[in-house]
Amino acid sequence: MKKPNVAIMGATGAVGAELLDLLAEREFPLNSLKLLASARSAGKKITFRGEELTVEELTHDSFEGVDIVLASAGGSLSKEFAPSAVKAGAIVVDNTSHYRMDPEVPLVVPEINPEDIKWNKGIIANPNCSTILMVLALWPLHKKFGVKRTVCSTYQAASGAGALAMQELEQETAAKLKGEEFTNTVIDQPYAFNLFPHNSPMQENGYVEEELKMMNETSKIFHEDSKVTATCIRVPIMRAHSESLNIEFNNPYTIEEAYEVLKDSPGVEVFENRDENLWATPLDVSGKDPVYVGRLRRDVTIDNGLELWLVGDQVRKGAALNAVQIAELLLEN
Repeated sequence: MKKPNVAIMGATGAVGAELLDLLAEREFPLNSLKLLASARSAGKKITFRGEELTVEELTHDSFEGVDIVLASAGGSLSKEFAPSAVKAGAIVVDNTSHYRMDPEVPLVVPEINPEDIKWNKGIIANPNCSTILMVLALWPLHKKFGVKRTVCSTYQAASGAGALAMQELEQETAAKLKGEEFTNTVIDQPYAFNLFPHNSPMQENGYVEEELKMMNETSKIFHEDSKVTATCIRVPIMRAHSESLNIEFNNPYTIEEAYEVLKDSPGVEVFENRDENLWATPLDVSGKDPVYVGRLRRDVTIDNGLELWLVGDQVRKGAALNAVQIAELLLEN
């Protein structure tokens, strides 16, 4: 698969646009590129590498001759159309939640478990965006010190809910500043100048779906029962998620050792100015690939406890970049 035929399913969405940018930036070797979206987007023109491409309507016959499908059109559409792509001979890298916990589908972060792509049966799942950001920092620390338990608090941007949520936050903020009334249609409660527990469905155990995704997906990626608990919060930020991690290790560690581990970890960059009390923010990292970490400090309430702060652009590494990296691995295998 030196120069594959690639299709993007959901090409006109926020992640689809980022996939196009990354394929161009990373000079992904393509024989052809097909852009697929809903009937209402069919016929739209998108420029890629100086060539004007026409968006086609997504149908069950869209995948003839396609080698790799990068899917980001929503879970219901992946459920409906991914089997057709696999039947046509393509490998689907799915960015939705539908296949993530399917035991027949590998759940891959290339910096952590690239070998899992070898047992795919036509579908490879991209983890949840918040999960990806967390495990990039957590995995190397786990390998060095052994993680006993992790408590994660997230501060999630509008971009995690898609392009329409970002547009609505901008419109709502403008309306509030003018003293005008605004009716939310994408996010189901006031969002501008506000924050609230994540708006994914509430489960019987009191966790919302987003929190359970982080907990369950981490165990699948690590191939062990990872003790992770999460509280996910939606904040009125346009793009890039932030997370606070409280980690308890099995083994003793020093702050200096923890910094060294993270500095040497792929996909992670230490970002801080301790003297001026400056740490990574969503504005700093938007549009960038690494997960930025900092503010490491010992948790003084327990033995072997570590606190850290991380921020990452979840549209890039939390979604599109991770998918493109998986596609790059497919070229090597």
